[in-house]
Amino acid sequence: MKKKLLVTASTFPRWEGDTEPRFVLDLSKELNKYFDVTVLVPACPETKDNEIMEGIKVSRYHYFPVRRWETLCYPGAIVPRIKEKKIRVLLVPFLFIGLWYKQLKILKNYDLVHAHWIIPQGIVQSFFHKPYLLTGHGGDVLELNKFPFSFLKKRALDKAGAVSVVSKKLKQKLEEKYETQNIRIQSMGCDLKKFGREKRVEGYFGQEEKKIILFVGRLVKIKGIEYLIDAMKNIDAQLIIVGEGPLERELKERAKEIQEKVLFLGGKNHNELPTIYASSDIFVIPSITLEGGITEGTPTVIAEALASGLPIIGTNTGGIPQAIENKKNGFIIPDKDSVAIEEKIKILLSDDEVRQKMSNNALESSKKYGYENIAIQFHEILDSM
Repeated sequence: MKKKLLVTASTFPRWEGDTEPRFVLDLSKELNKYFDVTVLVPACPETKDNEIMEGIKVSRYHYFPVRRWETLCYPGAIVPRIKEKKIRVLLVPFLFIGLWYKQLKILKNYDLVHAHWIIPQGIVQSFFHKPYLLTGHGGDVLELNKFPFSFLKKRALDKAGAVSVVSKKLKQKLEEKYETQNIRIQSMGCDLKKFGREKRVEGYFGQEEKKIILFVGRLVKIKGIEYLIDAMKNIDAQLIIVGEGPLERELKERAKEIQEKVLFLGGKNHNELPTIYASSDIFVIPSITLEGGITEGTPTVIAEALASGLPIIGTNTGGIPQAIENKKNGFIIPDKDSVAIEEKIKILLSDDEVRQKMSNNALESSKKYGYENIAIQFHEILDSM
């Protein structure tokens, strides 16, 4: 009989066809081969309390008496949601209590827990006597490192049966700040079966034989999208921006002078993304380092772009350099540098041979990001606890 695994997270598709990141769902589907998996995530308006999503049991907990105010986690992530509207910070203690109370009622039915994000999942988990794997993704590691969160985060890390993070930078931060030992680096990935060149549709975006530069992600400061828009001024190509977020109006205003070159598609569900990737020619991830050294982890869009055979231009921040091999499957450039973005795009646009070679290398390097392989690694960690 398979052990029962409870997966806790605060970012997860709200319904079928949602635009929210689905890496926890995809990983859970593969882990379900080894464990009997249930995913526990926060509720939000219009979500079901319990459902089966793509074969995975999903349970959602409520954390505020007025359900229409359960808006802390979606769309996006907790910290950006608070930055967007400061009053949401008042919901944080309710989220902790809601998760704690739900686990108090159900945790006896499970053998193991995989807690994604130190805040709040890891912290809450540390108050229960159940073996758990704690996975850090980015902001949960790099932000909120002063008392009382520093005390609570150290408690969660120390009590975990195992700790993993998605990048070397996050591992280094936990070792330096919290003296955490034996941290595994294990990135998230994508469902390789859904992506590939064969999904390409010529002229998909309505462009007239122009090459397509693609960005996919939340429209937030850390993504550095303004530098990509600025880089397009002297480039003869079409920029496609997929995503939504608080900076949408500001970015559209910035792109006004070159609006014929920049197309904002808004958020797209995960069934549409494989065709969008494959119908593009170059992928750019211009993420930046924010004040205080805040960076991204290893964005899953990199795995999706590689699996679609796209050369990637990415900045030297967070976990991006560990996914892009400079001059092999893409280029690594400094952050906040529109000139560098422009230069590398022009190299790829002007040299078909270089672009094709990088495309082939991208497909090859994407193999390590398949969830079949990633789930094996997590299975080994969980089984050893």
